[in-house]
Amino acid sequence: MARAPLLQLTDISLTFGGDPIFADLSLVVHEGDRVALVGRNGSGKSTLMKVMAGLVEPDTGNRILPPGMSVGYMEQDPDLSGFSTLGEYATSGLDAGEAWRVEAAAEGLKLRLDADPSEASGGERRRAALAKLLAEAPDLMLLDEPTNHLDIEAIGWLETQLKETRAGFILISHDRAFLNALTRATLWVDRGQVRRNEQGFAHFEDWRDKLWDEEDQYRHKLNRKIKAEARWAVEGISARRKRNQGRVRALGDLRAERAGMIRRQGTAAMALEEGTKSGKRVIEARGISKTFNGEVIFQPFDLRVLRGDRIAFVGPNGVGKTTLLNVLTGRLTPNTGDVTHGTNLEMAVFDQTRAALDPNATLWDSLTLDPSMAVSGASDQVMVRGQPRHVVGYLKDFLFDERQVRAPVRSLSGGEKARLLLARLMAKESNLLVLDEPTNDLDVETLDLMQDLLGDYPGTVLLVSHDRDFIDRVATTTVAMEGDGRATVYAGGWSDYRAQRAERASDPAMPAPKRPETGSAPAAQDKPAAKAPPALSYTERHRLEKLPALIERLEAEIGKLEELLADPDLFTREPVKFRKASEALSERQEKLSASEQEWLALEERAGS
Repeated sequence: MARAPLLQLTDISLTFGGDPIFADLSLVVHEGDRVALVGRNGSGKSTLMKVMAGLVEPDTGNRILPPGMSVGYMEQDPDLSGFSTLGEYATSGLDAGEAWRVEAAAEGLKLRLDADPSEASGGERRRAALAKLLAEAPDLMLLDEPTNHLDIEAIGWLETQLKETRAGFILISHDRAFLNALTRATLWVDRGQVRRNEQGFAHFEDWRDKLWDEEDQYRHKLNRKIKAEARWAVEGISARRKRNQGRVRALGDLRAERAGMIRRQGTAAMALEEGTKSGKRVIEARGISKTFNGEVIFQPFDLRVLRGDRIAFVGPNGVGKTTLLNVLTGRLTPNTGDVTHGTNLEMAVFDQTRAALDPNATLWDSLTLDPSMAVSGASDQVMVRGQPRHVVGYLKDFLFDERQVRAPVRSLSGGEKARLLLARLMAKESNLLVLDEPTNDLDVETLDLMQDLLGDYPGTVLLVSHDRDFIDRVATTTVAMEGDGRATVYAGGWSDYRAQRAERASDPAMPAPKRPETGSAPAAQDKPAAKAPPALSYTERHRLEKLPALIERLEAEIGKLEELLADPDLFTREPVKFRKASEALSERQEKLSASEQEWLALEERAGS
């Protein structure tokens, strides 16, 4: 049965004083559609959603809303003027008998309805807008980053509500797990075009890569055709000038077509580099606890962090994840217990509040005036992992253009601010990364790159995140803080933690999980037969997929170093270079041996 259209856009064109954002755009949203709206940061996703909502008038084209159909849009920055509480705003426009819907949404979203709008945070204002939209229950919901500022529990509640709704909805989100669970179709905004795929976000990357491959093949064929036609024009046109002017014009058309093809934006040229190798023990916390104003944040707690660990801290907003992180890194003093740091620590911190960025400073000043990045006597240079770089060139690595470098930080989008923070963080050599909500506002391609960088990073990572997929792909250990003052350590990422937690809930007699010590042997079992090795966790399966590429890279680096050291005159000519190359060779040989042993162990378990 054909589904009724909820919304139709026909021949939409829109320009904001520069290149067209959209040209000749047409699309239809049908009843019951569950659509992921995806694209690079700055591609126009939010603008398209505002056109759908009727908040932005296009230059040309029509927005058609059938009679009786309603569209609701979750405002990013709602106007709360004239309302005494967030609850008053959220219930405005509803009948008195419908106010319970706002209360139900507020409970699930952890929203204080009695909060004063003038004192509410940006996250609370957005949650009020989301609660209002859910209570209004329009035929089509337009949700622009609804999971930002929600903790994992609230994201789970919202996911359940959207699964159960009969309304259609369009989602913009960076949360892969959220999009995978909810969407059945995908709209992709790419260089002014909007393409639709009748599959959910789980199939987006395969579809995108197929289209890009087809585009590359067409571009290659077009270049070959232009080259052949140009050769004909040079060699034979003088003898056939009158008869072949049409072919000459066709050559001009081919060149115009190639010039009109918009190149894809590359990924940010991010890189992480370890400084001095830290000691094997990075952080040792014994019996640490913390209270604020008589409220217990976490009870006495032990944690050992070893070099190379990737530890994720999860739990509801306000439970104390950032506080625990600050205690572990020495920025806060525990009420009881002690924290010991290992040797040679070089820490780099990504702050979720963006406090390191001055909103009134320019992007240029945000880098050049940072004491850790400043180059003495050069106002246009920044120090990037020990090497001077021109500030504009370095910002281009993070997808900023020259028009932005003198703009104030306050003019940036959330994703652009995150990329600027990453530019500052990745300019420094480090062996301990502290990442507090690094995934907010980043697009899929940048998230993919960050996951790969963290996978190859030889140092240690402490991570706070509500992005379940990101935790699964990165973390080797998860510390769960669930609001009762306890911090419990689980092996693996988010999916492993949930599985272990469910197993404990079904068997209360089970002891609390203990994280295996690195290199420790399993305890002997007083049983006649050994147990089969446990199945690989999600994190271990992901690691097994990554190890062959890591081994290949290490082998290539070892080959280059051995070639360098084969020079018999290197020691006498450049003794410092010889020493560093020898140390690097020894280090990579150790890593290669460890990686090969890890791959063999995981492969054996996978085969079992």
